[in-house]
Amino acid sequence: MLVDSKVEFVLRTGLSCGAESRNESGVNQLPAAKIVERVCSLLLLCGLAFCGGCAAPTSPSPRSFAGFKLDFATPVDAKLQADLEEIDANLRARHGMSGDQAAVGLLDLQSGRLALIHPDREEYAASVAKIGILLAYFQLHPAAATDLEPQVRRELGLMAKISSNEMAAKYSRALGLAQIQAVLSTQGFYDASHGGGLWVGKHYGAGGERIGSPVADNSHAATVRQLLRYFLLLEQGKLVSPVASKTMRAIFESSELPHDQIKFVKGLAGRDVRIIRKWGTWQDWRHDCAVVTGGGRHYILAALTRHPQGDAYLEELARAVDDLVIAKR
Repeated sequence: MLVDSKVEFVLRTGLSCGAESRNESGVNQLPAAKIVERVCSLLLLCGLAFCGGCAAPTSPSPRSFAGFKLDFATPVDAKLQADLEEIDANLRARHGMSGDQAAVGLLDLQSGRLALIHPDREEYAASVAKIGILLAYFQLHPAAATDLEPQVRRELGLMAKISSNEMAAKYSRALGLAQIQAVLSTQGFYDASHGGGLWVGKHYGAGGERIGSPVADNSHAATVRQLLRYFLLLEQGKLVSPVASKTMRAIFESSELPHDQIKFVKGLAGRDVRIIRKWGTWQDWRHDCAVVTGGGRHYILAALTRHPQGDAYLEELARAVDDLVIAKR
């Protein structure tokens, strides 16, 4: 064995080195104090040899994302940025999309690496903005984090996971559009000086009150950066509070409700992944944003598109990004 050979080498070299004195038969004879010193040294060397032979190589532990902050100054990772831009360009070319018709963001929580394409370009959000209603509900009803009625939990799940317009309108009317947007703006999810962000200015469904977004007069709006930030804070337990974040994450999961098999979920079908997400569709606006875990993964992917082939783009984007993330492990 490798360890045995190392120990034998240490013992032989250690006991044979030096000849302080010899007895009558010519054999090395060391003073008692020197023998003790030599034996201690040999034991130490044997221990080092043993450890060196047995220790398995270890990979660096992933950097904790607990303290990661995503704001307008957060730098992208150059290599991940180049990889994401290449994926985006290839997919857009395949589906006849221009650079104005897709915005993408990827945050790998295992490594803290970030990549962004048009992160602060406000888009009409369709149903994606329903996540703003969910946040506002828990911000304005703090007791719900620990004492949520079963019916309310189910209805919020229908809104967040199934994307029910009826449930979204029920809760936006109960909360009030101005109050919802005040929560979003106070928490930095909408900033007109940086392109906009999450905006809820209309009850879902036809007709009724409408408050257009300051940047682009959208009734519902989102940017890639603020979607990534929303789900980052959720994963960190910093969305409203740790216990509220946990409850909101459980609502996104709502295991009793099936995922709509479209966009990112369709693209990742058959893979060892768990997904919480919010998608949106209206005419040519096709969006998805998700937290993907399982099989060594933990990343957030958000994409906003405006093109008839947006769903196909999103499916293929999810597969390509997942392949990229796994390859980096």
